[in-house]
Amino acid sequence: MNEETFETFKVFIETNLGIKIPPSKKVMLESRLAKRLRALDMHSYEEYCAYVFGPTGFEKEIQHLINEVTTNETEFFRESHHYELLESKILPELVVQKKIEEINIWSVAASTGQEAYTLAMVLEEFGKKSKRFSYRILGTDISAKVLQVAQAGIYTEHQAEKIPASYLKNYCVKNRDPAQKTIRFKPAIRDRIQFRRLNLMDSSYPIKKKYHIVFCRNVFIYFDRPTQKKVLEEIYSHLAPGGYLFMGHSENIGNVNLPLQNIASAVYQNKVQG
Repeated sequence: MNEETFETFKVFIETNLGIKIPPSKKVMLESRLAKRLRALDMHSYEEYCAYVFGPTGFEKEIQHLINEVTTNETEFFRESHHYELLESKILPELVVQKKIEEINIWSVAASTGQEAYTLAMVLEEFGKKSKRFSYRILGTDISAKVLQVAQAGIYTEHQAEKIPASYLKNYCVKNRDPAQKTIRFKPAIRDRIQFRRLNLMDSSYPIKKKYHIVFCRNVFIYFDRPTQKKVLEEIYSHLAPGGYLFMGHSENIGNVNLPLQNIASAVYQNKVQG
């Protein structure tokens, strides 16, 4: 990939996706885009670049480009202490003390859905030993490819290793063909979650609800400071009064002047109360 082509991709990705692409990531970008060159039977990055940003290729190819350059690392019960805090402190406060009848939760970078399904299982378990309440989960991501996986709710047994055995029994079914070695979440769980494509770089988000709990973990590490500020302010505008924001442990929001109080490691509460 020559420098001009790299610069074209870099400017588009940073401007439209907010992802930093310094020169040190050129090899990574080449590796990811090589899949599209093979799929389209093209022989150079320059040919691919001309196609993507040409009059006929943009609409057909741009989502494939986005799918390849976005990072989608996730797993069930990732950073498990966040879910323990949710179950021991936050849900009792919202459901028992504040008597909220429907808890709205947003998984901002849902990827292939493991975070959203983990949240659903935690809420189902809490509901067994608490007063009756309902919940809805929104999972968003920029990649249509990973959202298709999330919507299906099908995972390999290897991917499901961190799900407790009792949760697997209650909320999942194994494939009838043992050779497939996959599990699928039951409809009762899948129906609680809506997956929707969303670009965090958009000037505003088509979201009407205020969310009591927002998980936005390991997203900001890919953004520069101005982008972090812009995106966090937009996410905050959809956080309910007294609501909770979960971030990644390597992410620092100290440069943003918002009424968020740090209550635990990478967990913040909206100081504006309802």
